[in-house]
Amino acid sequence: MRNLQIKITIGPEHYIKNPEFTSLGKNIVSKSIEMIDELGFESFTFKKLGTVIGSNESSIYRYFESKHSLLVYLISWYWSWIEYKLVFSTMNVDDPKIRLSTCLSILTEDIHEDNSISFINEVLLHKIIIAESSKAYHTKDIDKENEKGYYKTYKRVVHRVGKIVLEINPEFEFPNMLVSTVIEGAHHQRYFSKHLPSLTDVEEGKNNIVRFYKDLVFKTIK
Repeated sequence: MRNLQIKITIGPEHYIKNPEFTSLGKNIVSKSIEMIDELGFESFTFKKLGTVIGSNESSIYRYFESKHSLLVYLISWYWSWIEYKLVFSTMNVDDPKIRLSTCLSILTEDIHEDNSISFINEVLLHKIIIAESSKAYHTKDIDKENEKGYYKTYKRVVHRVGKIVLEINPEFEFPNMLVSTVIEGAHHQRYFSKHLPSLTDVEEGKNNIVRFYKDLVFKTIK
């Protein structure tokens, strides 16, 4: 994938003006990732972002109506990128067990930077997804935002992998619950491994998070 130039398309419900169409927009997205990772979402503001990128605050509002909208955009971009990786990595694989194992690796492994995307640092974005993404979902407006399609890419990823689960065991009753539990659980374990390591069994060099969730899924659906 590093030799390909891919384009991740995000629906217009996520922005006022598409940031991918201008150098300022791309700078807003890339610098916001760096600043949210450094400061945390609560301390991040458009005023601080404007200072860093050398632009006034109002110019950022021409792209995103709020920092919450920007966070949702980043989450949608991340899951669109993950969906691309799932499709690319499994398109020529016939065995559903191998496809599911590949998907579980992608969903639970640590992230390395993808040089085919020039203005997004996926490593930092993954850290934001782990630490901050629940703040986008846990709001009073979640139902309205869901109706607007804010989280459709995340849901597509869950359903895509859930269908592979059903290929292996058509009688399995809870494919979407299982996949979403794996995703959120893996994120929690990565967060705990950095900040509350006694809550995990992570060991350096053993890839225990990926191994644990693969073992859990295949034992659950057999």
